[in-house]
Amino acid sequence: MRIEKIASEALDKVNGDRYLLSNILFARIDELSRGAKPLVNKDIKVHKLSDIALLEVAEGKIGLDKIEEAQN
Repeated sequence: MRIEKIASEALDKVNGDRYLLSNILFARIDELSRGAKPLVNKDIKVHKLSDIALLEVAEGKIGLDKIEEAQN
């Protein structure tokens, strides 16, 4: 799937709020960089962390509620 399509789907998951999407992505990228396992079938060594995080949001595997749970 093209990254533009994935980004569009991820934006739909947060009701078009680009600021919220960027905050979710930043938090998830931080988690991935600290060793969290991807929730999608992508290899961290091959794919960019930002692409993995964006795909996780687009597929509904990660959202603001899940980020807050992980931080507590």
